[in-house]
Amino acid sequence: MFIDKVRINVKGGNGGAGCMSFRREAHVPKGGPDGGDGGHGGNVVVQADASVSSLIEYRFKHHFKAERGTHGKGSRMHGATGEDLVLKVPVGTVVREYFEDEREVGEMIADLTRDGESVVVARGGMGGRGNIHFVTSTRRAPAFAELGEPSEERWIELEMKLMADAALVGMPSAGKSSLIAKMSAARPKIADYPFTTLVPNLGVATSGDLSFVVADIPGLIEGASEGRGLGHEFLRHIERTALIVQIVDLTGDWEGRDPLEDYEIIKRELAEYASDLAARPRMVVANKIDVPGTEEVCEALAAKVREDSIAAAGGNEFVESPIDPKLYRISALTGAGVDSLKAAIATKVHDLREAARAAEAADIQYDHVWELRREARERRFDIVAEGDAAFRVVGVQVERMVVQTDWENEEAVAFFQHRFKKLGVDTALEKAGARDGDEVRILGYSFAFESPTAHHEDMYQELDL
Repeated sequence: MFIDKVRINVKGGNGGAGCMSFRREAHVPKGGPDGGDGGHGGNVVVQADASVSSLIEYRFKHHFKAERGTHGKGSRMHGATGEDLVLKVPVGTVVREYFEDEREVGEMIADLTRDGESVVVARGGMGGRGNIHFVTSTRRAPAFAELGEPSEERWIELEMKLMADAALVGMPSAGKSSLIAKMSAARPKIADYPFTTLVPNLGVATSGDLSFVVADIPGLIEGASEGRGLGHEFLRHIERTALIVQIVDLTGDWEGRDPLEDYEIIKRELAEYASDLAARPRMVVANKIDVPGTEEVCEALAAKVREDSIAAAGGNEFVESPIDPKLYRISALTGAGVDSLKAAIATKVHDLREAARAAEAADIQYDHVWELRREARERRFDIVAEGDAAFRVVGVQVERMVVQTDWENEEAVAFFQHRFKKLGVDTALEKAGARDGDEVRILGYSFAFESPTAHHEDMYQELDL
């Protein structure tokens, strides 16, 4: 089964709790704090793997969770780090955010185009710090530790796009499957009715010392760029190909279509689906030259291809055009002209690869880019007024601080107040109109606000939990 788009839920492992402990030994009445840290939770990582050919593993299982970190112990014994969960996907997979409630796709997280390339999609929670970290000159015996940090959880969309060097495109029954079968060891289903091919087929073709990967894209119809038929499902697989090979059926098939009109329809649909496809290197192939009576339309098509090639070069026939000015004439049934076509495609693909390699910029570090974007987003918080004298603070980092605090421990609460003030939440609340005694809500907790200008040591007094 060919599965090329799935949506899954990923959740990192929660961090383990830090330990509150004091050293106890004979003849050492005041050994001091020795609570170990909790282990970090494992991450969920999406990694491109050349040995994976589809997303079928995620067809029926939609929830994936990494291992949690274990809790810290006394005697400075730190908890174990949870193991990362690595999800293998085909090379050429695009990873995007997905919002399940709204049924909407968000921004792109990564475009994994190389074997081994990976990105963290759900970060594990940090382990809570043990009480050994909270010793200060005035706090010699901290009787509190941090709880483990909750992990990230999100829905993501995985979309596989074929990584082929050349894509065969054309109307239904133009002979694409027959051609890929002649050019490579691929054995697609071939029959004399439209839409025999319903999923893309890949084959590796060799010509001399050169080889290339060719994709047989299911037949397109007029309106494919607007989603007619399965237009979008097929067209997106052309986006990555370096070379487009347009197949034109000289006979017009059983429907008696006009081959020149077919040529224009496919050219138009490619341009309307994605503007850059109009400028993508393209070769035009006339198929079924073995059928009598096709010579005249073949010459007319050749003239049209030369005309389009000159137009694409800005009207100068001496400037290289993205459209090959030559019309390649073949019979996918008898094999006539296939070897010369294969050699031309191999040479063109080789030249395009070399040009791309020379112009290639430094590798995009998706993990680094996504991490910076994620950290900036987590640091943000919003103040929302909820009725008279009530405000809610919403933000990932603020909410994480609340979850990590042991509310049964007064020292832990005081430490939270200090971090809260340092983050600038107090000042933001005051600017939002909060006054002494107003209620401040975070998750399921509620506090009384006291203005930071009052210079109280404890800005908040907990009301209810």
